Amino acid sequence: MADDDIELGPIDYLVVEFPPTYTTGAGLPYLVDLVDRGVIRILDLVWIKKLDDGSVAVAEITELDGALDLDLSVFDGARSGLLGDDDIAEAGEAVAPGSAAGILVYENTWAAPFATALRRGGAQLVASGRIPVNAIIAALDELDA
Repeated sequence: MADDDIELGPIDYLVVEFPPTYTTGAGLPYLVDLVDRGVIRILDLVWIKKLDDGSVAVAEITELDGALDLDLSVFDGARSGLLGDDDIAEAGEAVAPGSAAGILVYENTWAAPFATALRRGGAQLVASGRIPVNAIIAALDELDA
């Protein structure tokens, strides 16, 4: 199968740290909504805990159900194999001891037809990036000053 025959959107990842006292799960319904509307497709979703000694342990989704008072079974089995043990360990380095984190790898399905059309036409992505929200807020604050 040729690269331009596969309809696939850009793949992104993020690591979200949760403090030890986090119990709301407020963002998770929005994640489900993005999937339900076809905006993204979750490829991997792994929950980790960084222990006080600095080691990283993978947490089962069922361990979080009671702590967040949510049904997280919709995320059970979200493992494509793209996210390996080395990736999990590297993500754990960014997390503070005593905290937990979600590591999310997702396809931007909204962009798949666009990206596929570009590839079929011979175009290729040569750079990509993301502007941190804090940088945008700071820039907007400077404009208002």
